[in-house]
Amino acid sequence: MLDIYPWLMLVMLVIFFVMLYQLNQKLYKPLLRFMDDRDAAIAKDMEAAKNMGGNTDELTATAKANIDEAKGAAAKLRQEVIEVGKNNALEAIGVKQAELEKKQAKFAAKLEEEKVSLQNALLSQIPLIKQSLKAKFSQL
Repeated sequence: MLDIYPWLMLVMLVIFFVMLYQLNQKLYKPLLRFMDDRDAAIAKDMEAAKNMGGNTDELTATAKANIDEAKGAAAKLRQEVIEVGKNNALEAIGVKQAELEKKQAKFAAKLEEEKVSLQNALLSQIPLIKQSLKAKFSQL
């Protein structure tokens, strides 16, 4: 049947502990050290990413402030250009209006001259008109 050999069991136990020690030294400790280093690197990278995110927020706020300032300056400049354009248009309208008023005054003066000359012409023609009317009435 089965025989139990204590010295064989003792040798197997010694071999088991020697193998356990060797595996611990050559495999488990480097593996655990690698895993700890990897966890530390991941934690370090996460912290760096958070710091970069905070820096990004600051840069975004600065960029937004610069954009808002530029928009304000553009609005101010646009308003100034609109005012200058309005003033130029008003000046041009004033010049054109004065020119048209002069033309109207000349036209009114010429019209008045023609009216006076037409009245004089009609007044000088009244005796002839009277004679022609008398002649027409006499024929009726």
